[in-house]
Amino acid sequence: MDILIPGSRGVGYTVTSMAKTMSNLRLFTLNASSDFGNRIARHMGIALTPHEERDFEDGEHKIRTLESVRNCDVYVIHALYADDSQSVNDKLCRMLFFIGSLKDAGAQTVTAVVPYLCYMRKDRKTKPRDPVTSRYVGSLFKAAGTDRILTIDVHNLQAYQNGFRCYTEHLEAQKIFTDFFAAMAGHEDIAVMSPDSGGVKRAEQLRRRLEREIQQSIPLIFLEKKRSKGIVSGETVVGKVKGKTVVIIDDLISSGTTLARAAQACVQLKATRVYAAATHGAFIGQAAGVLEEEALSQVVITNTIPPFRLPDAIKEQKVKVLDVAPLFAEAISRMHEGGSLVELMDPIDN
Repeated sequence: MDILIPGSRGVGYTVTSMAKTMSNLRLFTLNASSDFGNRIARHMGIALTPHEERDFEDGEHKIRTLESVRNCDVYVIHALYADDSQSVNDKLCRMLFFIGSLKDAGAQTVTAVVPYLCYMRKDRKTKPRDPVTSRYVGSLFKAAGTDRILTIDVHNLQAYQNGFRCYTEHLEAQKIFTDFFAAMAGHEDIAVMSPDSGGVKRAEQLRRRLEREIQQSIPLIFLEKKRSKGIVSGETVVGKVKGKTVVIIDDLISSGTTLARAAQACVQLKATRVYAAATHGAFIGQAAGVLEEEALSQVVITNTIPPFRLPDAIKEQKVKVLDVAPLFAEAISRMHEGGSLVELMDPIDN
């Protein structure tokens, strides 16, 4: 498994010099996200602000800053996925408590930098009396004193923007994936695929970016998908894949069953090779077995969630990890200095 830092085809992120404006900036990362936080700090050329995390015997905990944050522009980095040590709820609770303590300590603004934002898939009522959990999480961040939240490729952008009462900033990994897949365009006939009708807009954006980058026509295809009570069905492919190298694009890989269905359908229709690309690689349940399927040539993810649930052999053979820390570093720099995130994203649509 490689961690690749984009930059060779015009999608690198050169962080603006902050030497003159960083005096009132404080950058924290909670311990469970220290690797990603340290990557951001290195790309920004600044040191993380020290803090203390203490766990008590009864399961309670506290987190406090070890430096003054009064009148400062504060950024707290924490990815909210479950790991072997902490649940999603543990990480969310710790982050909210820490944000509250920073506001109590006089921070002027606190931005939650969340590479993976939990509970965003439950953004509407699909059954009677269903919870809308994404909106509840937004309320918790606001209640804790969060001024802004910065994340990347949430499941439903509209639900994220409408459900959070604090300022919402959103990044996309599209340019990074474009850089990766454009490199193979000279010797492979590419098609872009959405694994369901709901992801067609995401796939269309990647298709248009690739077309602009390589100056070739690229078709868009999608797979019929139905989900009820956790059971996924539907196998109809809309579009021609024969002889194509198919890139399946999604926001999240969970169990991998959707990717497996899409890859198998493409191979049955005589696709040459099948790649999968997703910003967040959770790889839960039987995902390791899914990745072993011959139909899927390679999986390309970012490092918002490390692929720690996968066996080393599968990671080495099937997984490429692209580094989005430089993108977050530049976004934080621009937010601190009042720069444009729209220009950073280079939107494909006017």
